[in-house]
Amino acid sequence: MRYLLIVTVLWAFSFSLIGEYLAGRVDSDFAVLARVAIAAAVFLPFTVWRGLPNRLVAGFWLAGALQFGVTYLCLYRSFQVLTVPEVLLFTVLTPIYVTLLDDLLARRFSPWSLLAALVAVGGGVIIRFDTLEGEYLIGFLLLQLANVTFAAGQVMCRRLLLSYRVEQPLYRFFGHFFLGAMLLALPSFLLFGNPDKLPQTAVQWGVLVWMGLFATALGMFWWVKGSVKVDAGTLAILNELHVPAGLVVNLLIWNRDADLPRLAAGGVVILASLLLNRVGRKREGVSQAAG
Repeated sequence: MRYLLIVTVLWAFSFSLIGEYLAGRVDSDFAVLARVAIAAAVFLPFTVWRGLPNRLVAGFWLAGALQFGVTYLCLYRSFQVLTVPEVLLFTVLTPIYVTLLDDLLARRFSPWSLLAALVAVGGGVIIRFDTLEGEYLIGFLLLQLANVTFAAGQVMCRRLLLSYRVEQPLYRFFGHFFLGAMLLALPSFLLFGNPDKLPQTAVQWGVLVWMGLFATALGMFWWVKGSVKVDAGTLAILNELHVPAGLVVNLLIWNRDADLPRLAAGGVVILASLLLNRVGRKREGVSQAAG
């Protein structure tokens, strides 16, 4: 779980950095392309091209196209019509998508995991629900597409790693993930990018480099690596921790207003969902053993 918690902190900074330095200033398609290109450059020198199951490689290409290509293209566009808190609010449904997609691929239904995910979503809503203004419907729809593809990508990677026990360590074939993302990120910039809105300052370039190296390369690698060390219910719930973490970062660094009692209450609910998932998993294990 430690990998997932570390990545949660990295991604908590990402939301604020995008909102503060990139959104509305740097072309969103270029920002995504830069992050993918930097991450790909990190892993390609280690990438194995032969001796891997074809389905594993193809699955990672597809997961990268979904989890980073579609997800982040939609995420960056959402910042054009939403604030950072609104973005955080509209991502609270991700745990439900993770749970349902994992059950679908496993051809089962785990009511405890779904219940725990719903409780975690409730914690996120407690923290961030406010009266919405402006063109939030467009932002909401963009983020639901981002949520679904992000969930699909991580569930797919998790199940591929559990199904194919290859001798090569993950970093030797994780470059295929970012090559899949490039399939969407590069054409999107060429077709829709605005060359007049490339980064203009050292800070903007610095943010892109930081996000490419840490939030993207290491973040995605550790998230996928950590996903196979926990059950699907826990993975779903940990998708919700970015909400309180992101708001804490927004509060501490940029001194933005935050409702601390609601933040604490929502955080407690999210942590309670982890306990609920653990209890449910034990009961499901007992039921299966008895059966």
